[in-house]
Amino acid sequence: MDTIASKTQSKDRIKLPFTFDTEKMLAEFEALQLGNFEYYNVIPLRCPAHEVDKSLPFPPPAADYADGSWTDWMDTPALDAAPYLKSVIDTFREHTKVTLVRLLRLAPDSIVKEHTDPTLGLEVERSVIRLTIPILNNDQVEFFLNNTTVPMNPGECWYLRLTDPHRVINGGTEERINLTIDMIPNEWIRKIITDSQV
Repeated sequence: MDTIASKTQSKDRIKLPFTFDTEKMLAEFEALQLGNFEYYNVIPLRCPAHEVDKSLPFPPPAADYADGSWTDWMDTPALDAAPYLKSVIDTFREHTKVTLVRLLRLAPDSIVKEHTDPTLGLEVERSVIRLTIPILNNDQVEFFLNNTTVPMNPGECWYLRLTDPHRVINGGTEERINLTIDMIPNEWIRKIITDSQV
């Protein structure tokens, strides 16, 4: 295992040196004019190309969806209509391959039960990693990773080792909105993660 990868094993959460404008992200989210939902809602901003362009052939079944090499990836119309969100994503895709990008909405008074994502960690061969950027939060939102809370504030960018057990509680009266960006890790993002450890 290379030195950078081995160093990142020591921490399950790392705040990265990026900060984004939550007012701009929230305004573009609201411009999507999304309806009400119950519990959990996902808005894809970047997804497998055949899901955006129905004329494209369906790729062979993937043994692991999280392995970003199984298909081509394409921006969705929602992202095309959101120039600031696109610029946030471009921060990373200028340097590495960005795969799945989503807005994740968790309704008030809702939970995401504890689970693991077996391929979302730097230590996993042929994995992708997920960066999380909170957009709308409240002081009743708690993200637990390995049974301790991660103090993520709106506009911050975090690498979380999601191969470990994690769960979310939104005990507030408004929805929680996160932007998640999956990417194939390369030396650029590995070095940023390593250098960001405190």
